[in-house]
Amino acid sequence: MRFIYGLLVVVVFAAAGSCKNKSDGDISEGEIHYSITYNGNTSPVPREIMPKDLIVTFKEDNILFEIISPFGNSGIVNLSNPSEEIFDTYISIFTLKYFYAAEPGEIHPGFDAMQGMEILKTDSTREICGYLCKNARVSFPGDPSKVYDIWYTTGIDVENPNISTPYRDIDGVLMSFVFIIGGSELHFMAENVYSKTIADDRFSRREKFSRISRDDINRFISRMISL
Repeated sequence: MRFIYGLLVVVVFAAAGSCKNKSDGDISEGEIHYSITYNGNTSPVPREIMPKDLIVTFKEDNILFEIISPFGNSGIVNLSNPSEEIFDTYISIFTLKYFYAAEPGEIHPGFDAMQGMEILKTDSTREICGYLCKNARVSFPGDPSKVYDIWYTTGIDVENPNISTPYRDIDGVLMSFVFIIGGSELHFMAENVYSKTIADDRFSRREKFSRISRDDINRFISRMISL
């Protein structure tokens, strides 16, 4: 009985420590780490070696989304640096490196399946990583019966955090949300929030990437996720 009680205590503390609480005051600079789960049609590559994490780096109104696979140094990166009018999408597949430079106001490639998304904000709240989060319900004209709950917070001080994503009308940092790419659903849940100093050059345009069209990078993204 003492062993079982001790085991329960360990489990409770492990669960409580699985998501870092926010520091005192609003954070305007740092990282958010998310776990990724997949639904729908995904690549024939085993899910065990598909990307399992999203890292979002932020500083003022600069945002960097990085989904990197542990296999073959492959991944997708979205960069928004409004002051420099940089809204880039980068894709790496082994030794291939491409990028697309979007115009201000343009949504990053890969989200064609999310066109026409409808967002209904509700009064529900919950806590994620120590942040009070608001709820919104997301649906699409093609299948209005399928509804996704997303959660966002205004406790992280980032300007226009969703400026180049389908969630641009959400006035807060997303903590639990879904991206639909091709026939696949990628579900993201915030696991840790870190307050840390971020170098300005993290939001500079990357070198050694070949520039391609939006249609071409859309095809690459779709193939990576849902072949």
